[in-house]
Parts: sequence; structure tokens; C-alpha cells
Amino acid sequence: MRKLIAAAGIGAGLVYFFDPDGGVRRRAEARDRLRAFFHRRGRALEGLAGSARSKAFGLVQKAKHRREQPKGELDDVTLAQKVESTIFRDLDATKGQINVNAEDGVVVLRGQVERPELIGELEERSRRVQGVTGVENLLHVAGTEAPMHQAH
Repeated sequence: MRKLIAAAGIGAGLVYFFDPDGGVRRRAEARDRLRAFFHRRGRALEGLAGSARSKAFGLVQKAKHRREQPKGELDDVTLAQKVESTIFRDLDATKGQINVNAEDGVVVLRGQVERPELIGELEERSRRVQGVTGVENLLHVAGTEAPMHQAH
């Protein structure tokens, strides 16, 4: 019985694809659809392979460069930008309320923070940035008076 059903299915497929009136069109359509299907699947696999390759490359680079290499002296603008990007990474402090400047390697932090513990944390993070020779912390909690210029 299964052989009879399989033979009937094969026969129907042959009639469908080799019909003198529409068989040429049906064969071309089936060929185009199969080509498109495999093309899409191939592109998807290429994307997955590329993503895995780039992740692996990133992990290798991270392992190679675990510590920041010493660099020459940074100008004040570059140092301030480096400190900003470092201290606000992984921190919920509002970046727009804090001003970071650098003057001859000394970083000056000005502005308001929401919590008192952020004052010390931002200062400590600033001190750890390569190229910083000192930190002048003029941060204050919102609602309190700002500290005056301090000696570093």
C-alpha cells in the first residue's frame, strides 16, 4: 500500500512538472525558489560564522591586552575625555551634571551627584586613569553648597 501511494505521488509530480502546457514554467519557478531558499540559508550561515569570528577575535584581543600600555603624556583635553569615559562607564551617575577638566595632568571634577558615596567613587576612578597626576574634587550632593577651590 505504501509503495502504491509513493508511486502515485511520484507520478503526480512528474505530470505536474512535465506537463506540455505549464511544465516549463513550473520547473523554472521551482528551480528559482530552491535557489533563493539555499541562497538565504547560506547568507544566514555566513552571518553566524562572521559573528562568531568577530567575537573570537575580540576575546583574543582582550586576552592579549589585559593591561593598558603606557603612552606618552596626553594633552589636557584628551586626558579629560579619557577620564570622562572611564569614570562614567558602568556607573549610574548622570554624566550631564558633572564637568571634568584637566589642567597639567590634574583632573578637576565639578558638579552635583545624587548620592554622597559617588563623590569618593568618582574621585577614586579618576585617580586610576593613566596620565592623571592629581584630582581636585569639587563635587557636592544636590541641595548642598559646592566646595570652594581646593589645593591639590
